[in-house]
Amino acid sequence: QVKLVESGGGLVQPGGSLRLSCAASGSIFRLDGMGWYRQAPGKERELVAHMNNLGSTKYGDSVKGRFTISRDNAKNMGYLQMNSLKPEDTAVYYCHTDVFVSRYSLASVWGQGTQVTVSS
Repeated sequence: QVKLVESGGGLVQPGGSLRLSCAASGSIFRLDGMGWYRQAPGKERELVAHMNNLGSTKYGDSVKGRFTISRDNAKNMGYLQMNSLKPEDTAVYYCHTDVFVSRYSLASVWGQGTQVTVSS
């Protein structure tokens, strides 16, 4: 079983920065893609950023140029650097990974989420 735990959320003023971390643990053979998603009250969950196992990235249109996704495969860690935060970035942020738990067995795992609130 694989578990993801997010950290780094909190309250920040508009224009500020936060760095989210995602720690993967458990029966990990190899992490595949890792991504960050967010869900604001009354809205659907949306993609924020994704990085595949080769390092290719994609971002949601609303965060391009402000957010940066990264990962440390040796530590089974993922990160989301968020700069120039806006009130509309307020949401619960979820980490997700597709992880090989054996050579040929792939699992989809979500973290529990961390709250990010952007407000003055």
